[in-house]
This record gives sequence, C-alpha cells and structure tokens, in this order.
Amino acid sequence: MEENSHDNGSHPARRADGYDTVGSIETNVADSFTMVAVGDLIVSRALTKGQHPGFEDIVKILRDADVTFGNMEMNIFDIRSFKGSPQAEYGGAYHISTPELAPDLRAIGFNILSRANNHTLDWGLEGMRETTRILDESGLVHAGVGENLAQAGAARFLETARGRVALLSFAATFEPMARACDPAGEAPGRPGLNPLRLTESIVVPPEMLENLRQVRDALPGDRPGLEDSARLALAGATFKVGDKAGYSYEPNPRDVADILRNVRRGKQFADFCIVTNHGHEPGNWSQEPPDYEQSFARKTIDAGADACIGHGPHQLRGIEIYKGRPIFYSLGNFMMDDIRTPVGADMFAKYGKKPQANTDAEVTVAEMARGFSDPVFYESVITVSRFEQNQLAELRLYPIELGYAKRFANRGIPRLVTGQQAKAILERLQKLSEPFGTEIGIDNDIGVIKLAGAPR
Repeated sequence: MEENSHDNGSHPARRADGYDTVGSIETNVADSFTMVAVGDLIVSRALTKGQHPGFEDIVKILRDADVTFGNMEMNIFDIRSFKGSPQAEYGGAYHISTPELAPDLRAIGFNILSRANNHTLDWGLEGMRETTRILDESGLVHAGVGENLAQAGAARFLETARGRVALLSFAATFEPMARACDPAGEAPGRPGLNPLRLTESIVVPPEMLENLRQVRDALPGDRPGLEDSARLALAGATFKVGDKAGYSYEPNPRDVADILRNVRRGKQFADFCIVTNHGHEPGNWSQEPPDYEQSFARKTIDAGADACIGHGPHQLRGIEIYKGRPIFYSLGNFMMDDIRTPVGADMFAKYGKKPQANTDAEVTVAEMARGFSDPVFYESVITVSRFEQNQLAELRLYPIELGYAKRFANRGIPRLVTGQQAKAILERLQKLSEPFGTEIGIDNDIGVIKLAGAPR
C-alpha cells in the first residue's frame, strides 16, 4: 500500500513542458459547491411515477447538489421499433430500459452519467447509439462512448451555477469487441467505449509456481519465449511469484497515457473534473480494489481530477482522500430495479432456461440468485462532497438499502436507512477505508469525513 497523503495540493509547481503540475489543476468552483456521487444505475422504468416509500428522501438529496453523478448500466430504446439485436458477446445480462428512463433520471436529480462499462454494447452499436440519442434529447451529460476512441475518451461538460464540470469515463472491465479505436490510414475508426486494458497475472508462492512448471513441462507443445524463474504461462494464464496467492494487473501503457492526457485536457476546460472507472477486478466477491487501482487513481488526481469514482463490483469498497480529493474505490449499487424485458436467447441458455417455457423474470431471478444472493449487494451509500475555498471541506455518507428482502418486482429501489442497519453499513465502510488512512465518523446515522484544515 502506498503512503497516504492529505496534502491539499495548493502549492503550484511547473513542469519543463510549461504545464502546471498542481497550480493549473486546483479546484476552481464557487463556495459550497456540492457533488453527489452514487454507484451503478440498473433500472428499467421511470420511478418518479410510482409509489416507492422513502424514495422522495433520496430524490431530495440528489436534487440539492450542483452535480449528481451515477454510472449508467442500461441501454435505452423502444424494443418495438429497435433495429438492432442482442449481441453474442454481452456483459452478462442484457440490460434494457424504455425511453422514459432518461427524462426520469433527470427529474430524480441526475445531470451527468458515465457510459463506459461492460454493458455498453449489450445491444450492439444500434443500442449504444439510440441510448446516446435519447440521453442527448433529455439534456443529460454523458461520457465514455463514441464513434471512435477520440470521442469515447473525450471529456463532456456540464454547466452549473458554481462552476463548469468535466466528466471522463473509462472501463477496465468490458467485452473485447466493445473497445473503441481511432482511424488508421484508410481504415475507419471503430465505435465503442473508452478502454483501460489490463493484463492479468495470477500470483502464487514459489513452491506453487514450481509445481505449475512441472505440470507445464509435462504437457506437449511449444514453450512461450517470455518466461523466467519468476513467471510462466500455462493454459492461457500467466503465473508469477509473490508472497501469497492472488491476482495482479498491469494497465496498458497506451491506454494510461490517453486517459491521463484527456484528464488534463478536461480540467483545462473546466473548473471541476470527475474521472470514473468501471471495473469488476479481481471479482464481484472482492471488497478490496485490484492492485493497480490505487496508483492509477492517484495519477488521475495528479493529472487534474477533483474526484475519482469507481464502480462495477456491485458492492462497497473503501474511500481514500488523496491531496484533498476523494477516491471512491466502489460505490456499489444505487439502483437494482432490474425487471428488464426482453432478454436475449443467449441469457436464457446461460441460466438453463428456455424461451418456450420460462419467462424473462425467471431468467433474471436465476441470474441474481447465482451472483447476487448476499445482502451486501443491496446496501450502499450516497456520497455528498462539499467544497469550500476550492478545497474539499466535508464528505457525508448517507447509508441506503435496496429492498433485499422484497419480492423480485419490488426490490432494487433505494431508501435511506437508520439505526442498526445504518450503523452496520457505515462500520463496514469504516473498516474498508482504514487501509487508505481514512477516518469516517458516524453522526446521527450519517458517515462524515472532515478534512483537517479545510474551511468550515
């Protein structure tokens, strides 16, 4: 773990190329600027038209902020007129919602959304493009997809009364065909999402690596050239020596350079810059971020980000304050109102169902039972960051739950919680944040992070 820093980054320095490394990237918003950030939005209908006890309290928090962010996991279109098809390569579930969702998200309070994730191309380019069109018509700012890599990686901007906000969205977890690329000579660019490619290695103790080497040597076939005493390839996986078994990830240098340049560019055109990463590594089961993520998140802050927001594993991970900016390693689920219809035939097959005998709902219930049976996936927080004198002054954490005990058609809509359940969620987040040097107080069922020396 790298040493934690609470430096507010207020001392300018200049690089040899003329760009300020700190001075030009200071937060530049008006006092009392507030950012609300939540995790995954998996929602298939307009919620403001229904009766959902406690939801109005959630809406009030979201509407009161200058910028309200969430990760958009859905494709939005009318299936009756849709010209595309469910893709053979998909994110694990064919997430779909009706066009009414976009204006409803705006009514709830959202004004900026990330789009780069493993569900971006569940319904092909047609689904991606139709979702873009509907979000644009609803006045929602969104980033992370485009007709080529330059568009997918570019910052998108939101104008607020207290400052201009930039958003950059990228994904570490995505289907291979979803990755956007730029034109090359006469070859056109490829539409898709903004990627952060990772090379995975499995870490094992030395004696395990030697056992694997014996297995590899007993098998017929060519030996890969890039091996040494501390690394070997077997059955499509790379193994390397470490103190204990686990997973390790190395980000693609080209993707890292592209993302950091776009962060710098985004901040140069804005007062406040949000960077957001969608990644499931090392798996939805893990409450700890992958080994690459802390270093990379800090690099985005150094490049100009005022907040780095992680999502993807569908459960909470820790919070770090680095140079006076928040890094959320995962904000879990905010909505899991997943009564999606239709779903593709491939998903029926994946969960052992048949379109002639089973319903879409039965497929989704089978999916949730296999991967999301733990109540932890239905508990999260709403984060409210308040800035004073261009510094993060306070971060408040409102615990929520998504109706884990309710029937399928009624679960997934957030409500604030109090008492023992609030205490349990916040204490879990306290423990997850301890390795990052973050202290979270609890005051009247709300988590509070106050920065030393920050304006009150």
